[in-house]
Amino acid sequence: MALSGRLRSSLSIFHQILRAESSLPLRYATHRGFGIPNIATSECLRNFGTQAKSSEANVKILDKEAVESVQAKREIPDLRPGYIVQLKVEVPENKRRVSVLKGIVIARRNAGLNTTFRLRRLVAGVGVESVFPLYSPNIKEMKVLDKKKVRRAKLYYLRDRMNPLKK
Repeated sequence: MALSGRLRSSLSIFHQILRAESSLPLRYATHRGFGIPNIATSECLRNFGTQAKSSEANVKILDKEAVESVQAKREIPDLRPGYIVQLKVEVPENKRRVSVLKGIVIARRNAGLNTTFRLRRLVAGVGVESVFPLYSPNIKEMKVLDKKKVRRAKLYYLRDRMNPLKK
């Protein structure tokens, strides 16, 4: 069982307190060690685990609320691999300039608010891939132009093809 950094530091503080109050060596108080010396120690260790699980659940709830708030502000289409999309992206260096990009979605990574998609396009005959956060405020508009039928979740084999955007 891997422990998070905060839980590990809490356990080390707990061990220091236990060592100061008890005459037992530290190895008897470890969660994997030779045994738990008393009920209070095991109860305390059990509570550390439930706190870690409940904090993960809270993060998931906050993440879901953030995604819903972004979707309420602007329309975000369902992007899947094989879709040919047109993006209007605000250039970070020059906030007034909006760049129009057209390409095929070759991959999508679902991670709540951190969901990204990989766009492949041709620039002067050279294939260029860009990764965009789906809920980025820099993306002003997304439009699905065409839906290609694909059988894979990741279309990395299109890197070897010449121009998948042609019909």
